[in-house]
Amino acid sequence: RTVATAWAPKSGRVMRVRSTEPGVQVYTGNYLDGSLRRRDGGPAYARHAGVCFECQKFPDAVHQAHFPSIILRPGETYAQTTVHDFGTAASNAAAFGEE
Repeated sequence: RTVATAWAPKSGRVMRVRSTEPGVQVYTGNYLDGSLRRRDGGPAYARHAGVCFECQKFPDAVHQAHFPSIILRPGETYAQTTVHDFGTAASNAAAFGEE
């Protein structure tokens, strides 16, 4: 199932994230302050210079009976799938599948 979609209107780039995990943590670089330099010598990372979508179980699920279980018992296998699809779209509606 699709858990996140990001669209950059200027370039038209679209990233769709699909996952079997129930939750997504989103990191937007709020605390980047320009002191972290790129390895290739390019410009430093400024606030909100990137975004990360981390598919995972729900935080604190072990204490929330109504959340899906995160307990992995001996002999059980953990498996999940996350797919990042990249493309382009000319409009917000196209990016989010509303056309």
